[in-house]
Amino acid sequence: MSDALLSAPVAVAADVVAAGLLVVASLRIKKNASDNAVALMGVMGAFVFAAQMVNFSVPGTGSSGHIVGGVLLGALLGPWAGFLTLTSVLIIQCLIFADGGLMALGCNVLNMAAMTTLVSYPLVMRPLLHYPAAPWKVMAVSVMACIVGLELGACMVTVETIASHITALPPNRFFLLMTGIHLAIGVVEGLATGAVLLFVQRSRPELLQPDAIHRDTRRNVRGAVIGFAMAAAVIAGGLAFLASEDPDGLEWSIERVAGTSELEAEHVGALSQVAEAAQQSTAVMPDYEGSFAGIAGTVMVLILVWVLSSLLVRSRRRQKEKA
Repeated sequence: MSDALLSAPVAVAADVVAAGLLVVASLRIKKNASDNAVALMGVMGAFVFAAQMVNFSVPGTGSSGHIVGGVLLGALLGPWAGFLTLTSVLIIQCLIFADGGLMALGCNVLNMAAMTTLVSYPLVMRPLLHYPAAPWKVMAVSVMACIVGLELGACMVTVETIASHITALPPNRFFLLMTGIHLAIGVVEGLATGAVLLFVQRSRPELLQPDAIHRDTRRNVRGAVIGFAMAAAVIAGGLAFLASEDPDGLEWSIERVAGTSELEAEHVGALSQVAEAAQQSTAVMPDYEGSFAGIAGTVMVLILVWVLSSLLVRSRRRQKEKA
């Protein structure tokens, strides 16, 4: 979401909730994460960032979509580690690439990270999918979980926009367009998520037990880390250039009801102005300009997630040594 869709009270409320969830996630990781989990979090964050750059066309609509990656992160890292990892991706996208508004960052964290890692994965995928599982079941549950996560996010966007009262978007039509297009995008993401999980089930099934990965430091995850890192590099360095130029689901929905995807808020508040100025100062590669934007972002996400999670784990160890 951009700042133009949100009022300051709605944005601040979302920021507070998102920050609270991030604190809880940090405490959970500090308490439970192992070195293996730290390594996987970093490389999976890089993988999801790269994958999000590959927009795919939604046939017959003139729209495009990209995977969110929250369900996949939940399946491999657990809900709270997945949430922190995906939030880190969104922070890099916002601050470095001006992808999504800075004032809207809390809403984007709730809509994309929380709805997938903290709601859809634990309430849909985890109860229904137990490994080893038949391929059809992995695919079916993945599609179901991704649809639920994306539809919840689409509903949240609509509610936040309507509650803000600063745009003239007709709420009923906007809601129908948002949920309709994200249903199609969710199907594609579900198929991609299922394909990755099937590959992991065949090659490294122990990765599908995130609780064990967090507890057990003896498991060797070096091969998985190298594999996902190579996949992230290939996607960011090559496949991202094949991304569709069609507007994404949110832009497409806005354009359908407003005639343009570039909305201007009817009332620009002081907080929005400050946030925009701050974002302009941090966005060194706005709109992913530059040939190496994908690689640069991938490396930034890996470093950010690895540093954050490493500091949390080391803090726990220091506390244990003092005790």
